[in-house]
Amino acid sequence: MSSQNTTEIIVGAGVIAIAAGFLIYAGQIAGIGGTKGYDLNASFRSIEGVNVGTDVRLAGVKVGSVTDIVLDPASFRAKAGFTVQNGIDVPDDSQVVIASEGLLGGNYVEILPGGSTFNYAAGDEVLDTQGSVSLISLLLKFVAGGGSEG
Repeated sequence: MSSQNTTEIIVGAGVIAIAAGFLIYAGQIAGIGGTKGYDLNASFRSIEGVNVGTDVRLAGVKVGSVTDIVLDPASFRAKAGFTVQNGIDVPDDSQVVIASEGLLGGNYVEILPGGSTFNYAAGDEVLDTQGSVSLISLLLKFVAGGGSEG
């Protein structure tokens, strides 16, 4: 009976160790508390499809994530806070857009770098932004014939 208890304890400890390793790995993949970075802010007309935790990408590579989304009651614009990894300097004439992964894919925040020699510092606000485009409204304009000139 004693050897059976010892075996159960060893197997239980192994299961717990594997579960802890899986949780650490999942946290690193999801970017929870792992990467250090600096904060930037941007204001959008529409931030549809973007939530806290959405990827921030530069050249298709994840360089951060959205950390905060609030509505500015004075301008009725969505203000988003996001992080960018340390070591990635974003030029101060860059554009931040809400991009789509495709027709059925989700949205993400994309940084389109400019050519300035000056970079954003932590806490700065990106002024050149483009909000998300609603696929439904585009289809409705197309079907209704809006924008066609004869």
